Parts: sequence; C-alpha cells; structure tokens
Amino acid sequence: MVDDTAAAPEDRALGKGGAPGDEALDAYSRVVSGVASRILPSVVSVRIDSPRGGAGSAVVFTPDGFLLTSAHVVDRVTGGTAAFADGAEASFEVVGADPLSDLAVLRTRGGVAEPATLGDADTLRIGQLVVAVGNPMGLAGSVTAGVVSGLGRSLPARQGRHVRLIDDVIQTDAALNPGNSGGALATANGEVVGVNTAVAGYGLGLAVPVNSVTRQIITELLSSGRVRRAWLGVAGMPVPLPPAVAERRGQRTGLRVVEVVPGSPAGQAGVYLGDVIVSAGDRDVKGVQDLQRLMLSRAIGTRLPITVLRRNAYVDVVAVPEELAPR
Repeated sequence: MVDDTAAAPEDRALGKGGAPGDEALDAYSRVVSGVASRILPSVVSVRIDSPRGGAGSAVVFTPDGFLLTSAHVVDRVTGGTAAFADGAEASFEVVGADPLSDLAVLRTRGGVAEPATLGDADTLRIGQLVVAVGNPMGLAGSVTAGVVSGLGRSLPARQGRHVRLIDDVIQTDAALNPGNSGGALATANGEVVGVNTAVAGYGLGLAVPVNSVTRQIITELLSSGRVRRAWLGVAGMPVPLPPAVAERRGQRTGLRVVEVVPGSPAGQAGVYLGDVIVSAGDRDVKGVQDLQRLMLSRAIGTRLPITVLRRNAYVDVVAVPEELAPR
C-alpha cells in the first residue's frame, strides 16, 4: 500500500506544484499580498481641479482625514478630489506644500479612511523587501514589490532660485506606474517608510523617506502650511579627511567650504573658504546633507557651534543661522 500523504524529499523541495521555488514564491506572495491588503485602503487617488488637470496618489496618515503626498502632484493648486479605495470621493484642500522636500499635506472633507502607520526609513537596509502602493488615475490600486537597491541617494529639488538636495532618497527596483507619485512605500510589516516620487528622466523607483526630519516637515506643514528653513550662507563639497584625523574621529569625510556669502551667518562667524567643516551642532558633517538636516526652523536664531579643520588644526566657531527668505 502506498502512503500518498508522505511526499518524497525531492517533491517537498520542489513544492506542492512541483516547480522549483514555489514554496519561496508562496511566502513572498503572502508578504506582498498582506502588505497590499493593509495599505491599499489608506491610499487614495488625487485628481487636480485645474485647467491643466493632473493626478497622483496620497496616503491617509491621520484618523481625521489628513493626507500625505508629493508636492509636485499639487503644484500651484489649492484643491481637488480624492477617490478612496471603496469608491467614495471627497474634496480636498492643500494645507501646505514644501517643494524643497517634495512633500505636501492635504485635508479631505469627508470620506475618511483608516490611516496608515508611518515607520522610520532610517532603519532600512539594502536588499530589504519593500512594496510600492498607489492609486493612480482612480483605478482600484497599483501594487509593485521589490527590494531597497540604494540608500542615501540625493534628489535635486527647486523652489524659485533655491535648489536643495532631498536627503537620503530611497531607491528601489519596485516599478512606479503613472500616477503613483505620492503613494506609499511600505515595509513587510505594513509601515509606510517613504512617499513614492516618479521623476521624469531618472527611470528609477525613488521615494522620499519618512524619518525624523520629514516628520518635522510634516508637523510644520500641518501647523502653519509652510516650512521655515534656516540659512547659513555656505556652499561645500565632500572631501576625504587626512588619515590621522579620520582615524581619530571615526569619520572619513568632511565638507570643504567652496563659497561663503559675504555678511552671511557663516561669514560673520568666521568660516573661511577652504575650511573643512567636520561637525555642526555636535553632529558629524560628512557631506551637504548632514548640514542641510540642521537647517530647519529650530535652528533659526539659535547658536550653532561649528568645528572646522583649517591648516590641519581644529577651529571652533559659533554661527547664528537666519531664516531663509521665501521666493
């Protein structure tokens, strides 16, 4: 008598269907479908009420109807229509947008869905599974999956004459479909760690991270509709530190000052061309992004200690950043 319930070892290795990798694929599929079922109800389609039209996605992140999306989705508009996964529609207004981080906050008038849980992109690892969820063009929802293929990328953003690098942009191989800008990038446990952005000409899956810096930006958009930024008045480029300094500090690079605006807070503090900034506000400065992270509203008018390397000697100065005037 043959026991049909006992599969041969090679059959178990092949999986139930007999194809190699079926078991692994099933596990992968379960994770992706689980994330999709959790996130899709919180992702809405955004349609713009303007002659030029436009559409994108947004993520419900509070129980009272606040949405998080990409600033370029709602550029130069005040409102539109949000279509929810259950078919309901509601008007929305733009509470505030910050082009220099490519983030915007919207508020709906009715049609509130279950909010997504915001995570922390600073915990991501290369190769980690992520799921991109959007609701493009009012369709039932778009889900793609992949892995984190790059961290610490920089994406240029412009507001008037100001150009800023969006810090620590997440790069993934999860395809972004048209209209997915403003949608959610989620981890396997269903936490939203990024806001997807489809940037023409890049051909990459990119997302603005959700971390301590962007949480502060979101808070400012909620409270005042705009983000106040500090201004130091320097431009720089990362350079390797001398080996002895690098070993002592446990820091391989610093920020060489290539421009100091006359009369700026940095100029008044005594920062000179050729100085290498190694720390500011008691934090290591390894590149432009490290300095930019400090230039939010809390830095305006406060004393900012800066340590520079000048002719192989440490020099300490104190700058008082001013508010960056909007353009």
